[in-house]
Amino acid sequence: MPAFLLEVGTEELPASFLSDALVQWQERIPQSLEANSLKGESVQVYGTPRRLAVVIKGLPSQQADREEEIKGPPAQAAFKDGQPTAAAIGFAKKQGVEIDALFLRPTDKGEFVFLQKRIPGRPVAEILTELIPQWIWGLEGKRLMRWGNGDARFSRPIRWLVALLDDTVLPLELVNGSKTIQSDRISQGHRVLHPDTVTIAQATDYVTALKSAYVNVDPEERANIIKEQVKAVAENLGGYTVIYPDLLEEVTNLVEYPSTVVGKFEPEFLELPTEVITEVMVTHQRYFPVFKPDSSEQELLPNFITISNADPQKSDIVAVGNERVIRARLADGRFFYEADLTKPLESFLPQLEKVTFQEELGSVRTKVDRVVKIAEQISTQLELAQNQSQKIQRAALLCKADLVTQMVYEFPELQGIMGEKYALASGEDGEVAKAIYQHYLPTGAGDNFPETLTGQIVALADRLDTLVSIFGLGLIPSGSSDPFALRRAANAVVKITWFYNLPIKLDDLLAQISTDFAAKYHKDQASLTAALQEFFLQRIRTLLQEEKIDYDLVNAVLGENDPEYTERALKDLLDVRDRALYLQQIRNDSTLDNIYETVNRSTRLAAQGDLDTKQLEPTTVVRQELFQKPSETALYNALIESVPLSSAAQQTRNYQLLIAALGKIAPTVSNFFDGPDSVLVMDSDPEVKRNRLHLLGLVRNHARVLADFGAIVKNL
Repeated sequence: MPAFLLEVGTEELPASFLSDALVQWQERIPQSLEANSLKGESVQVYGTPRRLAVVIKGLPSQQADREEEIKGPPAQAAFKDGQPTAAAIGFAKKQGVEIDALFLRPTDKGEFVFLQKRIPGRPVAEILTELIPQWIWGLEGKRLMRWGNGDARFSRPIRWLVALLDDTVLPLELVNGSKTIQSDRISQGHRVLHPDTVTIAQATDYVTALKSAYVNVDPEERANIIKEQVKAVAENLGGYTVIYPDLLEEVTNLVEYPSTVVGKFEPEFLELPTEVITEVMVTHQRYFPVFKPDSSEQELLPNFITISNADPQKSDIVAVGNERVIRARLADGRFFYEADLTKPLESFLPQLEKVTFQEELGSVRTKVDRVVKIAEQISTQLELAQNQSQKIQRAALLCKADLVTQMVYEFPELQGIMGEKYALASGEDGEVAKAIYQHYLPTGAGDNFPETLTGQIVALADRLDTLVSIFGLGLIPSGSSDPFALRRAANAVVKITWFYNLPIKLDDLLAQISTDFAAKYHKDQASLTAALQEFFLQRIRTLLQEEKIDYDLVNAVLGENDPEYTERALKDLLDVRDRALYLQQIRNDSTLDNIYETVNRSTRLAAQGDLDTKQLEPTTVVRQELFQKPSETALYNALIESVPLSSAAQQTRNYQLLIAALGKIAPTVSNFFDGPDSVLVMDSDPEVKRNRLHLLGLVRNHARVLADFGAIVKNL
């Protein structure tokens, strides 16, 4: 079966575009082939800074023939008195068949002429010629460019094109104005190590042929080579390194033939904070730092490892150039650091007045004042000790001060990190200093959470201020657009609360903060609070589903258009989490199945009554004198026994007590419905009927302490 090679040769591609392009081709090319009834045994995408390529093995030589039913004119127009009319004759001629091949079939719009036609498959070469331009020009990316005098857009100018079907060049042209690139079997080797062309005999020779020209086209293989080389070099230097995933991906896509280069810098630069040096190395210079082994804290050696795409024999020359650059960067860092240390962190606060948070919301200094107030509200709600509250207030006040330091201005990625170090140097409490760094956590999925209570409260306050303020301006995220990262902020509020079991009342906080904002900026408090509540409910729903909670169980704890559950979820984030997790647990161990039928049946019937859904006490809503059967008395007594268990479950979030009570009551409910003493719930006497519906309403209400069982889908 044929193999096919496509290589698009370019000027050096940005690493980010190459990463995205590889993913796009790996997804889209198989889909494109399948849509055209072609399916290869394997589709392997390759890429380096100078090329994108795909090798498809096991292609059919042509599409399979297929049957296609073609609809023609209406029967009454195609035949008259049993004879074909001009319409039928014209249709048959157009399709290249005899009249005998036509048949009639009824449709929703009457009887029509149809034809069953055999469509022969097209040769694979013909189809590929049509698809290749779509694959190339269909690539998406940032800042695509035009070059020459054509309108074609790509990340960088295209310089050559290889298209081979087995050992045959597939004729193809890419036209860009006056420039035409024709396909061939000629590729290019490494710019330095093999500046000559490479002739590829057949498609399956691609990887080997390029390797002989010092080009490793497989990104995964290049990444593994880099990891092994970097680790080995670090060990030879007497230390170890960290393989940062983003850095590894970037340097992999910057080289075709990776080799390691070791550089050094003056040991006195190690007096800088480790984070400053690693930031310079990793983010700005794309170097791998080398750490001392067996140190309690990450201590650096005065070395770095960089990945070169040059001649390995010239590594010493490459190292000298890199050493010159990092020496200058570290010297700048030392200057900024020493200048910032000449004054206390608090002295930077007035400069925050000159930094705009958002045009309508004012400066970052104004935001800090709001964060301080919100942090105080959270502390009050949690009834924290005065000493703890004072630390939180101090951390909230200083949490953004480092944004106007020279170091963070030059290296924005160090925000918070430098704030902690400058706070310690200024004599601030250690927990306050740590909170300045930790209030930014988590920065994304999988990131750590703030460790200290001070950091947790300031993190919540900062995000709640952003959410309320931006929502207050009506800038609510829609679709994929979320320029202020409000979804991430709300997720962090919920996750921090869950992770540390913080008993905050989110609904009260949102109402408080919204009221303050609405009063200052003349907005409608009610609509702002409602929008925030809905937004948080969406986030809670998403996060519970990420915890592998079934969708119907999430609906059951959040309620479907049920204000009682909405209010409850926002009032106690820990409770909604625990109820969802417990529901999933009892579904998994089949405990839920044992009570589902009786509770759900009671819930459906109780909907026809008028009992308040929060009522749990039978004595005030059920009249024993109306009982006619022993089953009513038995259910009443069982409900009496359930009250303390349900109340305890509510207070302690120990819902096992509630489920045990419902499990115990289930046979009694079954007997009430179907046993020898069963009753007709919808009795002709309206008072008896109401009394029985109240009994079932109480069963429903006890179950509602955990969830809305009406939203739960029965297991099959």
